[in-house]
Amino acid sequence: MTLPALSHTAEPFPGSAADAAVLIVPELEAFPDSLEPYPGLKDVLTAIGFTGGASSFARVHAPEITSLPFAVVGAGKAADAASVREAAGTALRSLTGFDSVALAIAGPLDEFAAAAAEGAAYGGYRFEGYRSKAGKTRATSVTLHSSHVSDEQIERARVLGEALALVKDLVSVPAEWQSPAGLAQSAVDAVADLDVSVEVLDEKALADQGFGGVLGVAQGSARPPRVVRLDYAPAEAVSHIALVGKGITFDTGGLSLKPAASMVGMKFDMAGSATVLATLRAIAALRLPVRVTAWMCITDNMPSGSATRPGDVLRMLDGQTVEVLNTDAEGRLVLADGLVAASREKPDVIFDVATLTGAILVALGHRHTGVMGEDEAVAEYLTAAETADELAWPLPLPEYMEDSLDSPIADMINANMGDRAGGSMFAGLFLQRFVGRTAGDDSPRIPWVHLDIAGSSENGSAPYGFTDKGATGATVRSLVAFAEARAEEAR
Repeated sequence: MTLPALSHTAEPFPGSAADAAVLIVPELEAFPDSLEPYPGLKDVLTAIGFTGGASSFARVHAPEITSLPFAVVGAGKAADAASVREAAGTALRSLTGFDSVALAIAGPLDEFAAAAAEGAAYGGYRFEGYRSKAGKTRATSVTLHSSHVSDEQIERARVLGEALALVKDLVSVPAEWQSPAGLAQSAVDAVADLDVSVEVLDEKALADQGFGGVLGVAQGSARPPRVVRLDYAPAEAVSHIALVGKGITFDTGGLSLKPAASMVGMKFDMAGSATVLATLRAIAALRLPVRVTAWMCITDNMPSGSATRPGDVLRMLDGQTVEVLNTDAEGRLVLADGLVAASREKPDVIFDVATLTGAILVALGHRHTGVMGEDEAVAEYLTAAETADELAWPLPLPEYMEDSLDSPIADMINANMGDRAGGSMFAGLFLQRFVGRTAGDDSPRIPWVHLDIAGSSENGSAPYGFTDKGATGATVRSLVAFAEARAEEAR
């Protein structure tokens, strides 16, 4: 992963050690006095029509402030942590060609310096890629000039920056170089320096234990599947969170083959597994007193003579049977096994994270994550998402749709081929059937939240704020905030 090193200082901005300097400013009309400490800057910005609008960016000549190359970025009217985070991300993403950058925050915004540190880490990320010639370079170090940020906040920003970078790195690797075994090894490597135990189940172990969903999806591929279990279990843990991630390293749709245009970008279909890995890694690195167990359900979905056929029946890890009507609805099959495995350990709450349905894009667009599940757990997650300033929206799991899962030959079908309405909710209802009970058969199900990131995990349009084009790392920050809230509640 490649992102800038972060540091902070209380010395006057911008100093002389950096190669360039950036100042985050609020909307100037709303905060007219915010530029008083910076002689001549208000006149310069007025002359070029710069108003401080959200994520607006301009390089200016400010000789009364510094001889360094100098830029300003707007935080807009909001004057809150989210606007400062986005502004810092815009700055580091836009200001290229300088190795080190000094960053400061004007006026009343300086209280959100911790958010600026986060934004700088996110916006400064860059994927080295496979180009023969290097592109424009972003800063390798950022010094935040503020007395309103602590070492602990800088460290948190670094950890979260690394978490998002890990997701983006893994999702960006072409499928030819990222087999299920390769992604499993990446997971092992990612937590090698942390107090995290790892177990990798190969195809033989999966068959012995009965992971019928994972094996059914995998049987069309020459590359065997893997399930990775990671466990961060501090002695002082106050809660146990289980995470289950969809890890389809390439999704052709199987025998229900996708159209050519729909197959482009299907290396992204393992983003759920990358997300749960990065979330666990961040929580472990922050040493939160919360146990986290992550299950990465990893396989290709390929067509071949050995592939699962529409109409075949799979027996899942808990013995339930599924008639597969659409092999391109494969994510829910591997997640079902993961949910069963996670449930057996009786965690306090289970999350599954998946690029699951195209229907979620129709419903919510490209920035909101779809959230379904047990009401109280969903509400708790939405509060965490609001804290992290990530967009999320709840969807129902209506009982009247339960009958649409009926199969004439098995316990259920995996897709309703005759009715595309409510496709995301159908998938949620399917997954709910594999969430275990808190005790006996008559007890309630373990609190569970389903996160459909098919829209939010990738930005296919122009960059904005700290979000570049490509993988976004959606829900990692919210899941970490969820764990932090659980830890705080127990104090």
